[in-house]
Amino acid sequence: MAGGARSQVNKSHKTRYASKSSRHAHRTASLSAKAKIGKSEGGHRAAGKGSRAARVQKSKAIRDHKRAALLKEKRSSVSAPPRVVVLFGLSSHANATSVKKDLLQLLSGDDGKPTSDTIASSAYKLRTTVLEAPYGDLVACMEMAKVADLIAFVVSANSLYDNGSDGLIDPIGAQCLSLLRAIGLSSTSVLIRDLPQDLKSKSEAKKISISSLSSEMSEDCKYYAADTKEELHKFMWLFKEQHLSFPHWRSQRPYIMSNEVHIEPENSISGTCTLVLSGYLRAHNLSPNQLVHVTGAGDFQLSKVDILKDPFPLNERRGHNLMESEDNTSQICQTLIPDTSAQEPLLVENTLDPLAGEQTWPTEAEMAEADMNNKERKIRKRKLPRGTSDYQAAWIVEGTDSENDNSDIESEEEGNGMVLDEELENNNDPEKDEDTTSRFTEKFDEEGTCADTEMEDDEHMTREQIEADIKRIKDANAEDEEFPDEVETPLDVPAKKRFAKYRSVKSFRTSPWDPKESLPADYARIFAFDNFSRTQKYVLKTLREVDEGSSTTCAQVGSFVRIHVKNVPIDVASRVSQASKTIPVVTSGLLQHESKMSVLHFSVKKNDSYDAPIKSKETLIFNVGFRQFVARPLFSGDNINSDKHKLERFLHPGRFSVASVYAPICFPPLPLIVWKKRDGELPVVAATGSLKSVDPDRIILKKIILTGYPQRVSKLKATVRYMFHSPDDVRWFKPVDVWTKHGRHGRIKEPVGTHGAMKCVFNSVVQQHDTVCMSLYKRIYPKWPEQLYDVAAL
Repeated sequence: MAGGARSQVNKSHKTRYASKSSRHAHRTASLSAKAKIGKSEGGHRAAGKGSRAARVQKSKAIRDHKRAALLKEKRSSVSAPPRVVVLFGLSSHANATSVKKDLLQLLSGDDGKPTSDTIASSAYKLRTTVLEAPYGDLVACMEMAKVADLIAFVVSANSLYDNGSDGLIDPIGAQCLSLLRAIGLSSTSVLIRDLPQDLKSKSEAKKISISSLSSEMSEDCKYYAADTKEELHKFMWLFKEQHLSFPHWRSQRPYIMSNEVHIEPENSISGTCTLVLSGYLRAHNLSPNQLVHVTGAGDFQLSKVDILKDPFPLNERRGHNLMESEDNTSQICQTLIPDTSAQEPLLVENTLDPLAGEQTWPTEAEMAEADMNNKERKIRKRKLPRGTSDYQAAWIVEGTDSENDNSDIESEEEGNGMVLDEELENNNDPEKDEDTTSRFTEKFDEEGTCADTEMEDDEHMTREQIEADIKRIKDANAEDEEFPDEVETPLDVPAKKRFAKYRSVKSFRTSPWDPKESLPADYARIFAFDNFSRTQKYVLKTLREVDEGSSTTCAQVGSFVRIHVKNVPIDVASRVSQASKTIPVVTSGLLQHESKMSVLHFSVKKNDSYDAPIKSKETLIFNVGFRQFVARPLFSGDNINSDKHKLERFLHPGRFSVASVYAPICFPPLPLIVWKKRDGELPVVAATGSLKSVDPDRIILKKIILTGYPQRVSKLKATVRYMFHSPDDVRWFKPVDVWTKHGRHGRIKEPVGTHGAMKCVFNSVVQQHDTVCMSLYKRIYPKWPEQLYDVAAL
């Protein structure tokens, strides 16, 4: 190719190194590094396979760990507590009673009619407790679902062919299913009854049932036909081999499910007794030093824990039943007595010290110094505004000596200020007052304010005319705009008194608000944590230490125990004993600090089936995990970008809100079911949610909006009326910024007239049909419940 401008020009070779020597140095360094790696891993050839070998080894370790845990669970099934199967009928056609009868008969084998809901089956080598949830009783369904190892839903295939039915799941069954999903489902199964006899129709009916139920059930739900003994046998055999799953919150606390409750009187006249409950201990070991919570009754201490012989052993001899033993004391294997020095105290409220915020009494030297300061303050002459009385002068803060000296010089040179004695003499001079009024009027006219004929008409309006005019304007705007948080300024009470507890906030997101400022007296009764997450980690660590404890200090998981709960009120104990005849009574162990009161925050959502409004501070029943108490929640929004949260007067449907209550401390995660008790009817589910945090410093602000209406607009200036009804109120709220619903921002310049009208200046032109608003805030707190526990809700 000929040279010149058209000759080919190749790119230069891209190299990281400038010369051969530098390339050689880099090559030798990389080789030495690879040699070191090869030596550490057993050779140069295995260097590239190290990462893959590590992954294979890690996955093998995980498999071995799971296999060992599963094998340990199977080997310990003999000493594990009986598995609890709870039958739920999803419609009125589903007969859960017959399913329970067939299952108990299958488990008991040839021993005859079963005498208990718990049976130790030697054929299946399994101990099982079969319970039936009463259809339509949501409270009983919820309590049984909390302790269920397997939730078995019973449906009837006849509902598919009945034209008058609502299908496999009727409205009551749908409510029950929604409630169970809210508290957390254990392993689930569906038992299909009333299938056709011929094989083809039976298969088709089962497929239709599974297809209609799959959208409502979880993905791992299993479906079984449950008409014949062979089908129930298949269900029980697979249930024995099934790996069950539980809600995480249930595995954090020891609990006992009791069907037998006894009352023992105490040797005292305090109106209390000892509540005796028996059952298998589940989830964790139980120490006699722990506090326990009897669902709906409250938190109590234990007097002793008796470890009894297992009434349903798998190796039980025929014809021998320990539950029918006449001498109950022979069943006691061990008795655990709490240690008085280590037992957790039943501390609910903090002791209130009314003198905690008081100052010490001043000394004589301090009192003498204060008297001298008072005498000097009386002699000293001060610069005061015109028209200041003696009472008003006492509230004016004095400046420093240098400021007073400068003010005296300025008053002598300019003559704008007067000392107190001269002020009193000039107050009676009418010529001075006329001069002041004329200067104010001239200034008012020069600035172009709106003291015209329309304002003069307002001066002669009566109270009824003002109220009618306000109502007319409100009705005119109600069609197009909503009025959230808007309040009307009263005519008979000054606004500065009516809204004395409110303050303005420059920015709701960034403006500071001290969480320790002006706390109510109820805050002296509660407890707070410096670091809640760190405390929770320590409490769970203490729980693991109890699990590692010996059998001489705590009751072991799976053992049959009898706990003695002391200092229970007699009326509460009698109600618990009466409730145990229909549903099992759950007694759960409390973690450290969980008996103390604090401010709890829950993330809640209104139930779709509940139509009545739920107002803030309304009395509701909170069911949190195993615990149940009465609370008066305060609803608020959840502002992620700010430490301040706006109050919501009602719990609105379709979205989540935060409910703040005074309640015993609980450690998350925990589900929440909110019940509303109605007169003469069963409680209904009002809302569901979960525990969010425990934080007394969470700031909830109540917002109000004072509204006014432009009367006359002149470019950036406007005369606003009906926000206030007194010029003193206008002067009081003058530092607060105002805004309009069309996005204008401004400030109050001065009052106009004597009926509360005011002149405002905005950052842009204000429309005549706009609304001028002023936002005010105050911090509010939840209401202390009058009665913390309500056993009648059981």
